[in-house]
Amino acid sequence: MKYLLFIVFLISGSSAQAQLGFCSGSKGDAIFMETFGSGSGYGEAFAPGITTYTYVNRDPDDGQYTIADQIGAQIGGWYTYLPQTTISNGKALIVNAGFSAGQFYAKQISGLCEETTYEFSAFLMNIYDFTNGTCANRGIPVNVRFEIWDETDTVMLKRGDTGDIQSTGTAEWEQYALTFQSEPGQNSVILKMFNNGEGGCGNDLAIDDIMFRSCGDLTVIETAEGQEENIRFCETETPVNIELNAISDNSVYKQRFFQWQSSEDGNSWTDIPGAISSRYTIATLTESKSFRVKVAEAEANLSSSFCSSASESFSVEILEAPAAPMSNGDVVWCGNDENITLRVQVSEGIQVNWYDSENGGNLLMENSETFDPEIEGTYYAEAYYADRDNCTSTQRTPVNFLISEVPQVENEQLYLCNTSGLVLSAGLSGMSYNWNTGAETEEIEIFQPGSYSVEITNSNGCSAVKEIEVVSVPLAGIQEIRSDQNDIVVTATNPGNFEYSIGGSNYQTENVFENVRGGIYQIFIRDVAGCNIAQQRFVHLVIPKFITPNADGYNDTFRIPAIAEFGLSRILIFDRYGKLLKSGEGSSFAWDGTFLNRDLPSSDYWYHIEIEGMEIIKGHFSLIRN
Repeated sequence: MKYLLFIVFLISGSSAQAQLGFCSGSKGDAIFMETFGSGSGYGEAFAPGITTYTYVNRDPDDGQYTIADQIGAQIGGWYTYLPQTTISNGKALIVNAGFSAGQFYAKQISGLCEETTYEFSAFLMNIYDFTNGTCANRGIPVNVRFEIWDETDTVMLKRGDTGDIQSTGTAEWEQYALTFQSEPGQNSVILKMFNNGEGGCGNDLAIDDIMFRSCGDLTVIETAEGQEENIRFCETETPVNIELNAISDNSVYKQRFFQWQSSEDGNSWTDIPGAISSRYTIATLTESKSFRVKVAEAEANLSSSFCSSASESFSVEILEAPAAPMSNGDVVWCGNDENITLRVQVSEGIQVNWYDSENGGNLLMENSETFDPEIEGTYYAEAYYADRDNCTSTQRTPVNFLISEVPQVENEQLYLCNTSGLVLSAGLSGMSYNWNTGAETEEIEIFQPGSYSVEITNSNGCSAVKEIEVVSVPLAGIQEIRSDQNDIVVTATNPGNFEYSIGGSNYQTENVFENVRGGIYQIFIRDVAGCNIAQQRFVHLVIPKFITPNADGYNDTFRIPAIAEFGLSRILIFDRYGKLLKSGEGSSFAWDGTFLNRDLPSSDYWYHIEIEGMEIIKGHFSLIRN
């Protein structure tokens, strides 16, 4: 198999043979550049006279060549791609060396300047991949000789050999070069390339980006202070005045002529009128600009970038002041946050310092887009370039930190009447509201029991949640009213929380009215929400449950003191057998436990109480004797 090699090299102007080597100084623009074309597929064949090899539009066999951007389609031992590491990264010259060593390429290069040192270069690559094992001993290495002849093809100016370029397991380009000098009156040369190896398995190569360009002294630009790197200034520091010096290593030219140039984009260069010495002063610069100096051995050669060399560019960048940081918003501490952080945003390459004043003030935090304040106030973020801290934003961005109270709320339990709705209130005015029903008003009306909540937020963004539990109210009704000696006891129809009243004015939560004087009363019951009120007329008689006729002044007789309140009445006392023991008008009735002036024994006795307009009240009491 054959291997494709890509070569770029430089020839120095001399009649003696020399090894390959690059120009160690500054270089001019390429006077000749052979890229072999771009795009995909195969290129056109050479014009007659350039090569004795045969052109094919496939992988070439021995003594053949092609121009293509891909290889290894037919010859299995080659790499299947060309690395994109040359200058043009397009098509390349693919050569399958013949069985006999000899010339395979010759081309005349015109447009050279006389008495000028040039660099010739090219990229080469051995295209045989030894890892596939097709060729024994890694195959025949590539070995190419370059020769530079005068335009008459009678005088060889320079030659150089690549030496053996062995096959590898990874496709890699390598650039080769040599230097030479044109003679007085000489404007063209002939480039020749030879295969030093023999044909066989291996010795296949690719070549790309053949280039000629002038070679001069190594020239660098320094400022008066010795700075060799590019300089950056902030727009607030303009206009800028800088003195630049062209420092040459005197390695090539016998004498030197200078022409300073400037560029807006670093690509297109314009001569600066009158700037023809080794020193140049940039005056009142207000915008970014690049500078370089052309150097030639003859003054006439300065007019052509092909006949002179140029230093590397020296740029003076005028930085636009960075934009002020963008605030993520003011921060309010509501007393329930653990960490308080102020935040801003800046573009890549920009950093932030924090201050306590809009101008000047104290530096609080360096190089941070966040700041954690400890006290309430306004803090200021200033932007600056990461690599030039004195180029700051023209304004600082204020970020406020406010301490605010959380709205104070009290949870509630409310009652819903069965026959109507209920209005719920947040209880605080002038704020924002978010109910769990979706409403955003201070008050809402509901018609179902359940759990309701509202998030209340003040103007500073602090919020609290109020919970309201709404329960259905049981219907208020009276099941029973009874007298218990001096007390009146009311029993509700339904279980629940109710309030009770005698007369309907003053209500109590207990269902027992204590020590109530006998009489006729209107008893009221209502639910705690006031949804329903029930009432009932009740005759309250304070009837003794026992008597102890022992003359001690307490409970000696059976009598009903308040019965006079009821109008005409009559009281009758019976023993257990129904025998009438005593009767009389109610208001004056009293029985001391005797019958026919004889003490009756301890026992239970019965009473009938007759009141005009009312049903007879019957019951019993005990007579107790010690």
